[in-house]
Amino acid sequence: MTKKPEKPAAGTRVLKTRIKKKSGLKESSRRWLERHMNDPYVQRSKADGYRSRAAYKLIEIDDRHHLLKPGLRVIDLGAAPGGWCQVAAARTKSTPENPHVVGIDYLGMDPVPGAPVLEMDFLDDEAPAKLIEMLGGEPDLVLSDMAAPTTGHRRTDHLRTMHLCEVAADFAISVLKPGGHFLAKTFQGGTEGELLTRLKQNFRSVHHVKPPASRDESAELYLLAKDFKG
Repeated sequence: MTKKPEKPAAGTRVLKTRIKKKSGLKESSRRWLERHMNDPYVQRSKADGYRSRAAYKLIEIDDRHHLLKPGLRVIDLGAAPGGWCQVAAARTKSTPENPHVVGIDYLGMDPVPGAPVLEMDFLDDEAPAKLIEMLGGEPDLVLSDMAAPTTGHRRTDHLRTMHLCEVAADFAISVLKPGGHFLAKTFQGGTEGELLTRLKQNFRSVHHVKPPASRDESAELYLLAKDFKG
């Protein structure tokens, strides 16, 4: 099991990076950058070779819910920059010779060993067939860590990310094999009643999860729908 970043021992002085107020940044941007640079998950991701701190969210969710197993087929929606692909490929034992993890993103990104990435919008009509062909069959798990670019208006940001979650759910329902699972980012803030109803109609269990790597002050949650009815 992957451990959380350890807290420093009592009496230990922790060196923190501080961004000067006269750096030319807006105060909100300066605070965000300072928090990001001092985030233990950010620091650990660099040491562990992960492309983003988000990798630990999937690691922590999988440690608890055991979604990723050797040989399972996985699709990662909105895969860039590739942190979730890295985790999925390692835990499913996917290899370049026999890949069973495939990412898709309209943004270009560096290749992930064992997890080819299709540079395409997953909403493209041709995307599902191409992904299934690359996988060699229907997926056992569909992942989505997508979030819409933030506007600073919490309600707007929530609605835009909820839309991504809804279309990711539609995609998962259209491609998953019976018994498969779906994991996607969402935000607290309501307006997801219809989505939850649809997921409960198509999966045997649906609930929210919040991994420790998701910041306490963040409205971010993950929807986990298990055992697709087909």
